[in-house]
Amino acid sequence: MLNTGDKAPSFSLPSDSGKPVKLSDFKDSTLILYFFPKADTPG
Repeated sequence: MLNTGDKAPSFSLPSDSGKPVKLSDFKDSTLILYFFPKADTPG
């Protein structure tokens, strides 16, 4: 479990084009991640 102010662990996710994007690709940048529910699921 992360707490407020903790550094995010290293991870990668597929972009909307399907190519992998790593958190480290955005080093020294401000980044906001927005997770949304899969289509046709309650959110």
